[in-house]
Amino acid sequence: MAKKNIAFYPGCSSQRKSSAANYLTSARAMCEKLDITMNEIPDWNCCGASVGYAEGGELPRLAITARNFALAEQHLPGQDMVSTCAACWLATRETQERLAASPQLMQETNEALAAANLVYQGQVKVRHMVEVLIEDIGYEALKTPVVKPLQGIKFAGYVGCQTNRPFGIAGESFENPLYLDKLIEIAGGEAVPYDQKVTCCGGALAFSEPDKAQRQIRQIVESAYDPGAAMIVTPCPLCQANGEVYQSEINKKQNTRFNMPVLYYAQLLAVAYGATAAEAGLDGQVIRAARLENIAA
Repeated sequence: MAKKNIAFYPGCSSQRKSSAANYLTSARAMCEKLDITMNEIPDWNCCGASVGYAEGGELPRLAITARNFALAEQHLPGQDMVSTCAACWLATRETQERLAASPQLMQETNEALAAANLVYQGQVKVRHMVEVLIEDIGYEALKTPVVKPLQGIKFAGYVGCQTNRPFGIAGESFENPLYLDKLIEIAGGEAVPYDQKVTCCGGALAFSEPDKAQRQIRQIVESAYDPGAAMIVTPCPLCQANGEVYQSEINKKQNTRFNMPVLYYAQLLAVAYGATAAEAGLDGQVIRAARLENIAA
């Protein structure tokens, strides 16, 4: 398998010691087996995601994201800028398309970047890690490193909103994207039919309107139990956090007994590729995935 270098953009939640640090841990273990080198963009900053829309204005929001583009072009020329975080990928894709469509915005953005001695040339390609796996490695080649297939385990593939709309993964249906199911099957697991695949987890409403968000989360978790899933798998740090952390709160309020592990596709692949539980970030779960830990051991 050919060696591939990427300009890796971890984003705030997936960086070391943050809420989704186990995503980064598992992605590194997965990429090592696939001969993908993750070169972290030096001195990267927040993509803006949610807070960038809060009264800061359009140009500052675009400029802070374009700063990351400029840093990638300067320090890692020719390498695709790759995110694991769905929100980061969405924000960077939007910014890139906005700037490409407006010479005036591009000029104003570069005027702002000039204060930091940076310039965005519009050359870096923005991608999600899933795109790299599917388009550059390919489903068949992703099977090659599997040494510990996750046989006998059923998973509900939960795509969520931000890796599905408005951009989505090329060739996939917006209503029923199948790439997550395929990655589950590559790891040796069974992807169950799941009608909540692209339902919103409530996002930041978990803080501002928790009852509304928890109704969404309950539906997502409950629907995973129905076809017999043992775990939920997602590509999104916010979906993972909401789906996992709030189960105990829902149990207290609604007298349920949810205890469904919510994991990342990278953790499944890392374990299937022979990683230890720590290398796959399984020690970072709030709800332990005991069956995966046993396979990893």
